[in-house]
Amino acid sequence: MGFYATTIKTNIPSLLSMPDLSSRAHTIQIVFGLISVCLIVLILIVQPSIERDSKTGLEKIQQSGTLRVLTLNSASTYYQDNNGSNGLEYELSTLFSDYIGVKAEFITISQFADLYPELLFGSGDIIASGLSKNESEFSSAVAYGPRYFESSNQVLYHKKHVTRPRKMEDLTEGLLHVVSGTSQTKLLVKLREQYPRLIWREVDDAASEELIERVDSGEVPYLLADSHQIALHRRFFPELRIAFELGEPRQLRWAYNRSLDTSLDIALERFFKQIDKDGRLEQLIHRHYSHVADFNYSDIQTFTGHIEKRLPKYETLFRKEAKAVGVDWRLIAAIGYQESLWNPRAKSPTGVRGLMMLTRPTAKQMKVTNRLDPAESIRGGARYFARVLERTSSKIIEPDRTWFALASYNVGFGHVQDARKITEKNGGNPNRWIDVKKSLPLLARKKWYKQTKYGYARGSEPVKYVGNIRKYYDYLIGLDLKLNKESSLPKLLKDGETLPLAPSL
Repeated sequence: MGFYATTIKTNIPSLLSMPDLSSRAHTIQIVFGLISVCLIVLILIVQPSIERDSKTGLEKIQQSGTLRVLTLNSASTYYQDNNGSNGLEYELSTLFSDYIGVKAEFITISQFADLYPELLFGSGDIIASGLSKNESEFSSAVAYGPRYFESSNQVLYHKKHVTRPRKMEDLTEGLLHVVSGTSQTKLLVKLREQYPRLIWREVDDAASEELIERVDSGEVPYLLADSHQIALHRRFFPELRIAFELGEPRQLRWAYNRSLDTSLDIALERFFKQIDKDGRLEQLIHRHYSHVADFNYSDIQTFTGHIEKRLPKYETLFRKEAKAVGVDWRLIAAIGYQESLWNPRAKSPTGVRGLMMLTRPTAKQMKVTNRLDPAESIRGGARYFARVLERTSSKIIEPDRTWFALASYNVGFGHVQDARKITEKNGGNPNRWIDVKKSLPLLARKKWYKQTKYGYARGSEPVKYVGNIRKYYDYLIGLDLKLNKESSLPKLLKDGETLPLAPSL
């Protein structure tokens, strides 16, 4: 007990004798005490945060389980169609999110100029919306992923509303329009150093698609926009023309916040390298843009005329029979147009007849007694296509499965199977249309068709056939969109159908 009491007595005075210290020493002791307490509290608060921050940028995304993708609602990026979400940027982003083991969440931004600020404010992890390096005042604060597509800057005009501009000097008086915040605005600023009289108008309340429509209506004289966006929409406006191109082609990339941590950089680099090597990137670009690359504009005018004069006679039949077999009526209508231009009395030298141009054996299989009867012909064609589609391998995913079925509808199921085998033999993927379409023409060459089960075929025809139907089908989808915008009672919406937000497949 004595030892205990002595110890207490010896130690306590250091605390009890504070009044004996100088006032300065007293103050210092109190301050240090407070600092020590604050440091302890700060460590307790900050340490978990430091542990969390020790994770890489990629690991944080993976831990959250979601890749937040900032994008625009447009045909070239992200939109909704009858099958759900679609668009090149949508498909690429979904592939990347699968690659890193998370789900993609798409956040649509109303204006292009707001994409970069939203990224910097932390609203998303990446921007997937057709960007290119150094196009924005915020570019120095972000990093860019690998190039995945190339697009040029084109000047668009309407041949009946304005005179074609042939040189930069013609783009004066503010007649040229451009979406604000895009790479085109920066290009024009640079060009004005060489052409001081160059004047343009920046638009922030409309996207390129809407401005393309304004060019068609005459509201906008000239428009500077991306070639791939123009290609997707120009086919719906036959009078639009390209005047010339400006600057160097743009290399499209994704953008994300710049960081010393390179985990996301590495993941993106490896991802794009992989899909480029295995052909998925080429396939996606082909899927979204190949059918609009070389559209015959006189064909558009003819098609538009037949839509106005002939389609109304048969639209109800197309809807009825397509619904019966579970196929989009516009696809069946596109097949009918390719076959006969919607002429119920059409006849070929080989004996196929009617609106859907059925052969005698096919008509018999589908129980069509009168091939010249539009109702019977459409019913027979719809049922036959549905049968071919059902027979097409389930290993082939959409929309390629539909393209394979269309090729089989045209040239026969056996010949398409032969082409698939040739594709595989040559190292291609027999389940991808972009690969098999290269093999189909080989069926006309003896070197190849003698190795096949079904022999010779005019293999180039189904390739062109599928391409044409894709264009007609896409045009009908675009027409639905246009009519829906122009009327509160759209004529083409029935049977619970939903409209796409942009005219693209």
